[in-house]
Amino acid sequence: MSGSSAAPGAAPCRFAHYFAICGIDTDTGLEPDELAGENLEQSPLKRTFKSKVLAHYPENVEWNPFDQDAVNMLCMPKGLSFRTQADQRDPQFHSFIITKEDGSRTYGFVHTFYEEVTSPQICSAMQTLHLMHNAQSTTGNNPSSASSSSSSSMDSLASSLDEADHPTTSSQRAGGYDSSRDTLYVSKAMCLITPMPFMHACRRFLLQLHKAVSSPTAPPLPLESYVHNILYEVPLPAPGRSLKFHGVYEPIVCQRPGPGELQLADFPLAEAFSLLGVENLVQVFTCTLLEMQILLYSHDYQRLMTVAEGITTLLFPFQWQHVYVPILPASLLHFLDAPVPYLMGLQSKEGADRSKLELPQEANLCFVDIDNHYIELPEDFPQFPNKTEFTQELSEVLLSFNISANTGAPPRTRTSPGSAPCTPARERRPVALRQLEDDGRNGNLAGEELAVLELLQGNATLERLQALTRRTGVTVARVDALRAGVRAQGSEGPGARTAAEEEELRNAKLNVQLREVFASRFTTMFADYEAFVIQSAPDLESWLTNREQMHNFDKASFLSDQPEPYLPFLSHFIETQMFATFIDNKIMSQWEEKEPLLRVFDGRIDKARLYNVRAPSLRSSCYQRCSILKESAQAIEQRLMKIDHTAIHPHLLDMKIGQGKYEQGFFPKLQADVLNTGPTSNKWSHRTATAQRRKDRHRQQTEHLGLDNDLKEKYMQEARILGKNLRQPKLSDLSPAVIAQTNWKFVEGLLKECRMKTKRMLVEKMGREAVELGHGEANITGLEENTLIASLCDLLERIWSHGLQVKQGKSALWSHLLHYQAREEKLGQQQAESPVSNVPERRKSDCCVAMPFLRVSLTQDMRHIQSMSEIKTDVGRARAWIRLSLEKKLLSQHLKQLLSRHALTRKLYKRYAFLRCEEEKEQFLFHLLSLNTVDYFCFTSVFTTIMIPYRVIIIPIKKLSNAMTTSNPWVCVSGELRDSGVMQIPKNVLEMTFDCQNLGKLTTVQLGHDNAGLLAKWLVDCVLVRNEITGHTYRFPCGRWLGKGVDDGSLERVLIGELAVPSGEEDSGKGCGTPPLLRSPSQARRISITSLSGRGNKPTSAQIQEAIGEAVINIIKHFHKPEKERGSLTVLLCGENSLVAALEQFFHFGFKAARLFQKTMFVWDFVEKAVAYMESADQMGDLQETVEPLGMTCQSLCHYVNAINSTSRNIGKDGKFQLLVCLGARDRLLPQWLPLLVECPVIPRMYEDTALLRDRTSVNALIGVLETLHEFPVTLEASLVKGIDL
Repeated sequence: MSGSSAAPGAAPCRFAHYFAICGIDTDTGLEPDELAGENLEQSPLKRTFKSKVLAHYPENVEWNPFDQDAVNMLCMPKGLSFRTQADQRDPQFHSFIITKEDGSRTYGFVHTFYEEVTSPQICSAMQTLHLMHNAQSTTGNNPSSASSSSSSSMDSLASSLDEADHPTTSSQRAGGYDSSRDTLYVSKAMCLITPMPFMHACRRFLLQLHKAVSSPTAPPLPLESYVHNILYEVPLPAPGRSLKFHGVYEPIVCQRPGPGELQLADFPLAEAFSLLGVENLVQVFTCTLLEMQILLYSHDYQRLMTVAEGITTLLFPFQWQHVYVPILPASLLHFLDAPVPYLMGLQSKEGADRSKLELPQEANLCFVDIDNHYIELPEDFPQFPNKTEFTQELSEVLLSFNISANTGAPPRTRTSPGSAPCTPARERRPVALRQLEDDGRNGNLAGEELAVLELLQGNATLERLQALTRRTGVTVARVDALRAGVRAQGSEGPGARTAAEEEELRNAKLNVQLREVFASRFTTMFADYEAFVIQSAPDLESWLTNREQMHNFDKASFLSDQPEPYLPFLSHFIETQMFATFIDNKIMSQWEEKEPLLRVFDGRIDKARLYNVRAPSLRSSCYQRCSILKESAQAIEQRLMKIDHTAIHPHLLDMKIGQGKYEQGFFPKLQADVLNTGPTSNKWSHRTATAQRRKDRHRQQTEHLGLDNDLKEKYMQEARILGKNLRQPKLSDLSPAVIAQTNWKFVEGLLKECRMKTKRMLVEKMGREAVELGHGEANITGLEENTLIASLCDLLERIWSHGLQVKQGKSALWSHLLHYQAREEKLGQQQAESPVSNVPERRKSDCCVAMPFLRVSLTQDMRHIQSMSEIKTDVGRARAWIRLSLEKKLLSQHLKQLLSRHALTRKLYKRYAFLRCEEEKEQFLFHLLSLNTVDYFCFTSVFTTIMIPYRVIIIPIKKLSNAMTTSNPWVCVSGELRDSGVMQIPKNVLEMTFDCQNLGKLTTVQLGHDNAGLLAKWLVDCVLVRNEITGHTYRFPCGRWLGKGVDDGSLERVLIGELAVPSGEEDSGKGCGTPPLLRSPSQARRISITSLSGRGNKPTSAQIQEAIGEAVINIIKHFHKPEKERGSLTVLLCGENSLVAALEQFFHFGFKAARLFQKTMFVWDFVEKAVAYMESADQMGDLQETVEPLGMTCQSLCHYVNAINSTSRNIGKDGKFQLLVCLGARDRLLPQWLPLLVECPVIPRMYEDTALLRDRTSVNALIGVLETLHEFPVTLEASLVKGIDL
C-alpha cells in the first residue's frame, strides 16, 4: 500500500525523483481542452484550456521514467485556470498518485498559485474570446441547444459538472475581461514527485519555495540550490529512522516506520474522520473491503486524496487490487463506465447539485459526498463485524486527541432518485461560514468553538484566513490552533517546536493509533487463517501454471470456524480479489521473500499467539480492543524528538550568476544544466548505489536459478484474474484506439469473470460429487450460496452498465428489461414471445397429468416481480428477477430473448459495449446455461414473506372409484416456512387455486373429507401442487382410499411430496442435474398386513434389515449437512424408503394368515392389543414386580397410544402407526418400547415363530440401530402432530 513501492533496494534512496513546473505555454497560446468537456456557453475565464509541463528536472530517472501526460493531467486536472485582479487567487495544495502497471506507486505533491500573464498575445486572445462570447449571448444564439438528445451519459456528466460552476463574484466578470482595465492571472503549478508519501514534508517545502517567489525580498540562495538539494542531496529516511533537511527558510523533519510497524501513511486520517464521521467512514471502509465501486465527490482535490489514501491505508494487511484513481481528470470521465470495482475521486463544482449528477452505473456504487458529509450505500450490504464496539473504540481514540467523533449525516441506501439532498441556495453567505455551520450541525464543533464562530462572523480578516485554510485543505477542527496560528504568524523563533511541528506530531500519533485499531480487528479475525491455506504445489512454476485450477483456501472450513455474527461479512469478503491476492502472496512466500505487509501481519499474529496461546476468546464474537496504542504512538514521538540523520544544507551551485534573475511574484526559468545531474561525490548515494548493485546481482542470480522472469510475469498477470492490468488508466494516450483497447480488456475481463463465477457456483452446488471429480472443496453453506448468487447479480449489473448510451434509473439491467417490456406490449407479441411457449404440451410422464401448461414468458416473470410490494427499488427488482430466472432455470434463455431484439440493444448501447460483442455474448449465455444443471431455490428461500399463487389438482383413480365424492373434501398444504391452513375444496371440483404467503419448499399435503353423503368413499391417486410464480410442481402420491369401512378407515391422509421434473426436461438437458431433493411414496405402499401376506413379492428378512439401516443412515446424513441444505426430515421419516416404511415391513414379517382373523388386520391392531394387555396387567398388579424404569416405559407407551387414539383426527390405522413411530423417534422412546412389545403375550397369537419380532438377535440389532438417532434433535412438522395432546 502506501509506500510499498519503496521496498529496500527497489530504487536508489532519493527523497524526490522529479521537480516539475506546469502552466501556460506562451508559444502555443490558448488551446481549448476538448477532452475536458468544453462548454461554449461559459464565460472564457471559466473555460478549460490545455496546460503543459513547462520544465521538469532531471530529464529522466532510469528506474522511474517521467510520464509527461500523466503529470500534466494530475497537476492540473481541470487544465489552466484564469482570474482577474477582482477574483480570489489563493494558492492551493493537492497531491496525486500514479500507479504503474506492476502495481507500484509514485506520489505527486502540487502547489498551485496564480501568476500575472505578461504575454500580450494571450491577453488579446482572451479579450477576443470575451467579445465573441458577449456577441453570441446577446443574439441569443445558443450553440448547444441543437445537441442531440441521445448524448451519452458521460457527456451529460461533464456538462452537469460545468453547469454547476460557482456564481460570478465580480461585476467585471459579468461584463467580460477588458485588457485595458483588468490584470489577467493564470494558474501555475510546482510539483514534487516522490517514491513515498511524505505529504507534510513536501507540502512545507513547496510552501517555502512559493514564499521565496512571492516575498518582496529575494531568497538567501538562488532557487536552483533548494531544488537541487531536495532532488540529489536529501536521502529517504532509513526504515525506523527520522531525517531533517532544510527548505528555503526553515528545517523540515520526516520519519519512516520500522520493519515491524505499519507502513508509512502521512495523509491525516483525522481529516478523513472529521469529514465523514466515524460511522460513515467505517461503512465506506466496508464497501472497499467488499470491492464495490466507490466514487468520492468533493470540490477539493486534496480532500479526495486524503479520504482515498486514508481508506486504502486502513486495509492493512490487504491491498486494493482494482482501478485506483483518487483524482479523476476531466478528460477521463469515460472511466466511470468501467464495469469493474474502482475507487475514484470526482471533483464537484461549488454549489453542485448531487441529483443532477448522472452516473453510468449505481447498482453496486458507494457514493461518498465528502463536502456534505454523507454517503449513499448499495443495497444488501453486510455490516462489518462488531461494528458498534468498533466505532466506539475509534471514537474514543479521536476524543483522546480532542477531536469530536461526529456521526456525519446518516448513510443513505438507494431508495429513490430524489434521495440526495440539494444544497440550499445560501449564495450570499460566505462559504467558510456555511461550512463551519455545517460542521457544527454534524457535531464537529464544541460549544466553545461555536462562540468563536460568532467572532468570525464579524471579523473580515479571520474570515478570509478561514476561507484560505479551507481551500488549501488544512483542517479547521481546532479553532485554538487557528488562534495560535494567527498569534504566532511571523513571531516563530528558533528553539522550541513550532505550532506546525506540534500539529504534525499530533497527526502522526493519531494516524498510527487509528490504523492500529483497524489492524487489530484483522489480526483477531484472521488469527488462524494460515491453518486454512492449501499449499499443494511442489514448486513456484507448477503453482503459477495451475493457479486458476487450484483451490488455495479452505473457505467452507474457515467459515465454519467463525462466530455466527461474522459470517455475512466474511462469506462475501473471502470471495474478493484482495483476499485471493493475500492468500497468493502467502503461498508464494515459501519460495520468495515475503511481501512487506504480509511479513508485518504474520509477525503480529505470531506475537498474539505467544501471549494468548490461542485463547478461546479469539474464536468468540466477543470484541477485543487494541492493546498497543501507546507503544505505537511512542515509537513515532521518539523518532521525531530525536533526529537520526540531517541532510546536507542547500548551498551555492556552480552556475552562471544572474541568469535566473529574481522578480517578485514570478517563478523564474531555472537553469537546466545544473539540475539535470546530481553531485558525484555524495557519501550516501555512493553507499546506496553499491548496496543496490549487490542486491541487483543477487536478484539476477535467484531469478536465473528459479524461473525465467518474463514467464513468471506472464503467469502472474494471468493469475491475478481481473483488474490488475486495469488498476490505473493509461493517462498518456487518450486516442480512440487506446480507449477501444481498454474497453476490449474490460469485455475480456467480464467474460473471464463470468466463466469463473458460473464454474464456482456449479462446483459448490454439486458438492461432494464435484469433489470426487477433482474440482475442489465440498460443503457449501447456504450462506455461501447466497453470496455467490449476490456476486452473480453484481456481475450482470456491471455487464449491463458497460457501454450504455444513456443511463436511466439505478439498474441498467432493469432499465433494459423495462424497454423490452414496453416494446413487447406495444407490438402485442406476448403469444410469440418465447420459442418455448409455442411447444405443444407433450407429456412424457404422468407427473403433470392434469396441470394446465405454464407458459414461459419473460414479461410475465417481470410482472410477478413488479407486483411484489416488498421490493422498492430498481436494483432490488433486477436482483429478484435474476433469482427467479435462476430458480426456474430460465436465466440464459430469458437473457438470450432480451438480447435478441437487436434494434433495442443498438439503441441502448454503444458499439464497444459487452452486449454488442457477438462472440463474447454467446459464450456468456452459454456459461449461464450451465447453471441449469443444478437446482436453486434462491428466489423461494429469500423472498419469504411475499404472496404466491398456488394451484392444487387432485387426481382420483377413476377405474376403481368415483371421480368425485359426495362428501366435503378439504386440503392443507405445508412447506418449510409455514402452512396454508385448512381450505375447503368446492364440491365436484378437482382443481383449485389459492394465494398464500410463501410456503417455502413444499413438504406435505393433508387431504381429507367429512364422510358425508352416499358416495363418501374416495380413492385418490395423487395430489399435484404448483407454485405459479416459480413453476415448481410437487407431486404428493397417495394410492389409498379415504372413507369409513374401506382400507384402514382413514378420512384424512398426510401425503409426502416430491419435486416433479417438468416434462421435456429429461432430454433438454435442463434437468440433468442433482437428483430431486424430495422422494416420496410410490402408489400403494401401505397395504394391510393380511393382504400383503397373501402376495408373492414379500421382502426377505435381510432386505428388511438393510432397509432399516439405510433409513437410519439417511437421517444421520441429514443432520450432518449444513442447516440450510438439509431438505425435509419428514420425507426421511415418512416417505418412500423411510424409517416408518422400514419398521412397518419389520412388523409385517411373519404375521399369521388372514383366515385366522376373518378380517383385515393392521400393525396398529397389534399395538392396541399389546397396550390393552399392559393396562389390564397393570391394574391386576402383574407389572408391579417389574423394574421401575420398565414400568415407566410401559406407562409412556400406553400414554402415547391412548393420546393418538383419542385425537379428533380420522387418520386411519396406518396413519396412527406412522404417528407413533415419529413421536417415538422425536422423544427417543422407540428402543425402550420395542422390548415391551416383544415380551407381550399377545405376540404368539398374532405372529409365526419365524417372525422378526420373535427373533431376539434381530430385535436387539434393531434397538442398537435406533439408539444411534438419540444424539440428533428430531423435530416434527406441525402437519404430522396436529391434534395430539401429550
